[in-house]
Amino acid sequence: MKVMLLAAGRGERMGKLTDDCPKPLLKIAGLSLIEHHILALKQQGFSEFVINVAYLGGQIKRALGTGERWGVHIDYSDEGSQALETGGGIFNALPLLGDKPFLVVNADVWTDFPYASLMPKTDKNIHLVLVKNPEHKLKGDFCLLANDIIQSGGERYTYSGLGVFSPQIFKEENGGVFPLAPIIREQIKRQQVAGQLHLGMWVDVGTPERLTQLRSVLGANQ
Repeated sequence: MKVMLLAAGRGERMGKLTDDCPKPLLKIAGLSLIEHHILALKQQGFSEFVINVAYLGGQIKRALGTGERWGVHIDYSDEGSQALETGGGIFNALPLLGDKPFLVVNADVWTDFPYASLMPKTDKNIHLVLVKNPEHKLKGDFCLLANDIIQSGGERYTYSGLGVFSPQIFKEENGGVFPLAPIIREQIKRQQVAGQLHLGMWVDVGTPERLTQLRSVLGANQ
């Protein structure tokens, strides 16, 4: 199964930290966020990566190269100066991702989720990993009923930024800049979204404060 790492965003909430450095290259415990992902995924059997880049994308390409140093292969989906958002970014990368389900991972999250457990999750068009709502997103995104994602009618959880997607969900799209959420909601209506709840470690590294907190926690554990 191929992996798409979403790494094209500006990271505006990071303020000055991302003025000259793309957010995926911010370092935690000696390695960049995106390097931690590559290493964790490699250890769990993933070796083919597609990374979308836009803002300061050249830095990411230079930092990671072809992935040879980790024994993986990296292709890049370059969106130029205009990031295409999550949906548009994945659509743009489809020629590199192929015709089989692929794993999508937001490069700006930190988690101990067991990625390898997602390899068989291809019965439906989408399989999402949800987490309990963090303080900055108490309303959540979706509900979980047994192993199915529903829009309402139960306790709400937050989409973690980890999921398996079939390329066929994009067949009605035409490209350009668009979010992923409406596509997920449409697939929920078609009862084509499964999911699970992750109760382990997960952090949306979206602000300097959360970055500092994560560095503190991991520094104390290493």
